[in-house]
Amino acid sequence: MTQTKIPVDLILESLAQDAEKAQKRVSKASDVLLGPLHSDLAKTPYDIVYEEDRVKLKHYFRPETAENKLKIPLLVVYALINRETMLDLQPDRSVVQTFLHNGIDLYMVDWGYPTRKDRFLTIDDHVNGYINNAVDFIRKKHGIPKINLMGICMGGSFCVMYSSLHPEKIKNLVTTVTPSSFDTDKGLLHVWMKNLDADKMIKTFGNIPADLMNLGFLLLNPARLMIDKYVGFLENMDNKDFVENFVRMERWIFDSPDVPAETFRQFIDDCYKKNLLIQNKMYLGGKRVDLKKLNMPLLNFYGKFDHLVPPEACDQLTKAVGSKDVEDICLETGHIGIYVSSKYQREFAPKIAQWLKARDEEDTPVQKEQPGRKSKAQKQAVASKATNKAKRNSERANKNSPSI
Repeated sequence: MTQTKIPVDLILESLAQDAEKAQKRVSKASDVLLGPLHSDLAKTPYDIVYEEDRVKLKHYFRPETAENKLKIPLLVVYALINRETMLDLQPDRSVVQTFLHNGIDLYMVDWGYPTRKDRFLTIDDHVNGYINNAVDFIRKKHGIPKINLMGICMGGSFCVMYSSLHPEKIKNLVTTVTPSSFDTDKGLLHVWMKNLDADKMIKTFGNIPADLMNLGFLLLNPARLMIDKYVGFLENMDNKDFVENFVRMERWIFDSPDVPAETFRQFIDDCYKKNLLIQNKMYLGGKRVDLKKLNMPLLNFYGKFDHLVPPEACDQLTKAVGSKDVEDICLETGHIGIYVSSKYQREFAPKIAQWLKARDEEDTPVQKEQPGRKSKAQKQAVASKATNKAKRNSERANKNSPSI
């Protein structure tokens, strides 16, 4: 019986070729990493058209080449966690630019960075305060009774609450990866939040630090979020496009604002622990959030593999609202992939634009006032807004001053 020979010469030749490839790859990676990188994000131009406290309202420039411009503008409300810049990550992965090129007149809320003075702000302040004021600004500017509204994640929950409380101001509602039913153990986040002592966290930190939130999100899936992605980076660090996109994502992930303390407390207690929203038992500003009053068309997106907001937290909304014009779309991706994946860039934003165009009938316009003059109703609205804000500030001060 003949003995099998080991092809030593072939093994050595293969090792030499691998070493040569590795050397070339390291040399190219060095050129990429030490050379200029274009990692800026949110490059689409916009104007700040309204400001209140830390909150800004962005209005994006509409390209003149856009066809079939929509009559009704769209306001996008992002979550209080992370930044809205994710929607404009880079030119070829920009929900913002896709909207603009489809003729959407686009506004977006920039929540800014909360400071210590914001720690007593509640969900009511964000929904019936900042969002309502932004909606009224856009309605007044365009002379229309209703606008389109789109919410993302926690911002989507806020938009659901707002549309239920103010259905007369919203033409169409789009929710994306929006938690509305919190009675699920799918996803580690829901398990954690139901067992979290929000009071102790607030007494310790005041506003919830962004770094603490980011650490918690990373620990939800440490193998993928803390190991795999950096292994992937090492394997592709000679690819300039990959490196630039990786740096953009890292910049976005770690550009996170703190979360106002009382808003965090209420969201944990009323939503995650008591699941009040989907049961029509949640109250904001003394008014019950009744989802049956949400009577406008509703388009609801969520991700099949979302580890933060699983499908079970999203797919109950269309069954709970009063509207008959509802649609659920489940994409086979995760929480962020809906917005930044090159594949879903062709499915997500274009679908929203088409859906809004099909429902772009203009309502009876609101008569615009003459420059420099305000109607009696407008004067009363301004006075009422100031009174309500002062009342909320007084109630918060009385309720919370001893605790923090």
